[in-house]
Amino acid sequence: MSAPDTLPILHYPDPRLHTVAKPVAAVDERIRALIPRMLATMYEANGIGLAATQVDVHERLIVIDVSESRDRPMVLINPVIEWASPETRKGEEGCLSVPGIYDGVERSVGVRVRALDGEGVERTIEAEGMLAVCIQHEMDHLMGKVFVEYLSPLKRNRIKSKLVKAQREALRA
Repeated sequence: MSAPDTLPILHYPDPRLHTVAKPVAAVDERIRALIPRMLATMYEANGIGLAATQVDVHERLIVIDVSESRDRPMVLINPVIEWASPETRKGEEGCLSVPGIYDGVERSVGVRVRALDGEGVERTIEAEGMLAVCIQHEMDHLMGKVFVEYLSPLKRNRIKSKLVKAQREALRA
């Protein structure tokens, strides 16, 4: 069997990144075919998480793999945070939709999430550390939010200018 095709990743400030994702109506063949393509896209881009919004599919679907060995993929369909720890920590985040930019974002250190897996079975996941941060980051994408929106307007505008300039230069090349 050949490797699944990858998908193009939208880059900030693409307005499609601000689309609020709709719930997945059914875990059907279309969704089951999308999951391996999203995982292949995430792995090829050296990411640890990818929301469907980032590949211009505006449904509540996330893939994650925070394992060192890159062989423990998680699929979260229609995820809902049931609990987030009141304790927060500021950590450096990056994003496949904001290439080359890293900055500090305040997140809950632990979360409990209810979601369907790739087979449509409901699961509850208790996460902390990197996995908790990744889940929160990817769920922001489903709400149309990119991590740079947590930064000051000045930083956000500098990042936007830098990425728009890089995109223009890439088109000229």
